Amino acid sequence: MAVIPTPTTNKALALKLAGFATLTEALDYAAQGETGFNFYNLRGELAASQTYEALRRDAMTLARRLAGRFERGSRIAIVAETSPEFMIAFFACQYAGMTPAPMPMPVNLGGKEGYLNQIRQMITGAQASAAVGPAALRGFLEEAADGVEGVEVFDFAMLNALPESADAPKAFGPEEICYIQYSSGSTSAPKGVVGTQASVTANLHGITAHGLKLHADDRAASWLPLYHDMGLIGFCLAPMYAQRTVDFIATSDFVRRPLLWLRILSENRTTATYSPSFGYELSARRAARAENGAIDLSALRIAGIGGDMVRPEALQLFADAFRSAGFDPKAFLPSYGLAESTLAISFTDLNDPVKVDYVDMRHYTRSSVAQPASALTSPEHRRGFVLCGRALPGHAIEVRGENGALLGERAVGRIFIKGPSITSGYFSDPEASSAMFDGEWLDTGDMGYFLDGQIVITGRAKDLIIINGRNIWPQDIEWAVEKVEGVRQGGVAAFSVDDGHGERIVVVAERRGMSEEALAELKREVSRVIQSAAGAPAEVVLAKPHSMVLTSSGKLSRAKVKAKYLEGAFDEALALEEEPRALAEARV
Repeated sequence: MAVIPTPTTNKALALKLAGFATLTEALDYAAQGETGFNFYNLRGELAASQTYEALRRDAMTLARRLAGRFERGSRIAIVAETSPEFMIAFFACQYAGMTPAPMPMPVNLGGKEGYLNQIRQMITGAQASAAVGPAALRGFLEEAADGVEGVEVFDFAMLNALPESADAPKAFGPEEICYIQYSSGSTSAPKGVVGTQASVTANLHGITAHGLKLHADDRAASWLPLYHDMGLIGFCLAPMYAQRTVDFIATSDFVRRPLLWLRILSENRTTATYSPSFGYELSARRAARAENGAIDLSALRIAGIGGDMVRPEALQLFADAFRSAGFDPKAFLPSYGLAESTLAISFTDLNDPVKVDYVDMRHYTRSSVAQPASALTSPEHRRGFVLCGRALPGHAIEVRGENGALLGERAVGRIFIKGPSITSGYFSDPEASSAMFDGEWLDTGDMGYFLDGQIVITGRAKDLIIINGRNIWPQDIEWAVEKVEGVRQGGVAAFSVDDGHGERIVVVAERRGMSEEALAELKREVSRVIQSAAGAPAEVVLAKPHSMVLTSSGKLSRAKVKAKYLEGAFDEALALEEEPRALAEARV
């Protein structure tokens, strides 16, 4: 029997964007209509549909099965595949009063060992009672959970075969937890951001009512991974909160066929979607492959950008490629957010053109002031930064200097935020939780400045490397490279740089004296190890001994090593020539 997609609009259910204190309250309301989730395969065929009514019914049934097996308050680690089964398991946890901890699918994670190490750390960090995933990954989960005390492994079918509890489960209340959100790329010590019912519903209200200003006839589409905050919060929970239908394709399918995303937008007259900058760029570069008339983006009123630095070049490329297909560049909606604020903290105004501030980077580097570029500024020193809007109602953003003082317009400093969407901390990590707060203000670790009342993001003060929304901890790379024969232990620094075409990883490693042939072989081996550890290629610089820069306490200063690299201080070292295709693949 043919699968029927859920409709764009509800026949009688009124649009409601406020008043829900928990996710279950929001789903209880959405289930009174006909909208829901749709899942498309690689061929663009509708493989499954799931009304919110069916999702609620199945989630409540599974909640009774969970309650018959686990204590209320247990953590359930779930592989977040783009499927109805994941949706049911996630919301079943909400109805059973158990905390879901979404885990990634094994995509670009450095091979089997890298993936196993990552999810093992997440299962352990969440102190999970169960690890759940699709049947195809059950062996991976069993191997990852081997030796971890108190963890049971299930595939989705096994979970649905559990006996139901005789007693009705108790759903989460407004003052309780909602989920644990782990970073997607760390394999050594992932931090689990705690989302509470209060912080999550506050952000969902801000996104739907003030950021996106959703209408009763809006329809969404997404290829974003559901273990990432932009995918889970932005284009799963937010549309459900607003009773909107969402059309999903798997992230891996988007990577293989970027135009599939645009085809689904066209066929379903989608009005809202989101992507990091690289998603728009990748689609634009495949535009020539689209059949004449196959793409029609005239209905798209929200083309949001988030998850990484907003790159104006990528947006321009997309606008140029699809203007003839009806795309309106005013649909672009730059925003700023992070998992520690649930997702969003600021949006630009809908229907406003993207505003780009072109800065003289020589002045920026010297003075930490974003001085406007002039006609005399050379192209290599001219950099465009996109304005990312104002804080959501009830939230606030500050830019502070090194001494903690508030900075004026165009002065670059550290970004602090506060508001009802802010996390209560990292799960079971009081030290890290305390370190990120200054009173009620959260230190984002990002750098930026204000211009015309809008926040502009220029980079990160923290060492976390983010490649297209995927978090990679530099320590993971450094520790892996240090084990390579010929590399000095403690003599490796990993960081990211943005050359205007997107971020890339750079690894500077101190090497011993070697012949040219031996250095070339060492470089190949270091490159292979980085690919395995990070799931992405890197530029490798083999530096002379004693090239690292240390702090006064003897710790590695990545920021100063990066500054040396940008100054060309390592130009005597051999630099790895990366294959253009490998670099392109790293961006997806």
